[in-house]
Amino acid sequence: MASNVYCKPAEIPLSFLKFDMKRKQIRLRCWVELDGLKFFGPGPAELLEGIKREGSLAKSAKQMGMSYKKAWDIVQSLNKLTKNKFVESHKGGEEGGRTVLTRHGKNFVSQYRILEKKLNGIVAKEDNLLKLL
Repeated sequence: MASNVYCKPAEIPLSFLKFDMKRKQIRLRCWVELDGLKFFGPGPAELLEGIKREGSLAKSAKQMGMSYKKAWDIVQSLNKLTKNKFVESHKGGEEGGRTVLTRHGKNFVSQYRILEKKLNGIVAKEDNLLKLL
């Protein structure tokens, strides 16, 4: 499986041009691709961080305004497309079921956020382009 990390500039809506452009910034969106398809990015990272915090896929999805079905599909894709699982679900018990990140899932989110922070740090230093606006 080929994997790549891509970053692209965020699109500027035409309605932005109505503003006085006092606040200028360069922004990136970063995601990981497997075989040319988006595999992991800001959405899945936020979902997994919510699972870690809440211990629940349903609560994490709800906080993001995402349907449970979509969240479930994301988790299933993450777990099935790589050799290590990202998330484990535990059913029932006195306190009900729970969902947890595996060590691999925690590590992957952490490394993704480190990369994101590095890229944003590089972009923040590149103000020469903005000075031309």
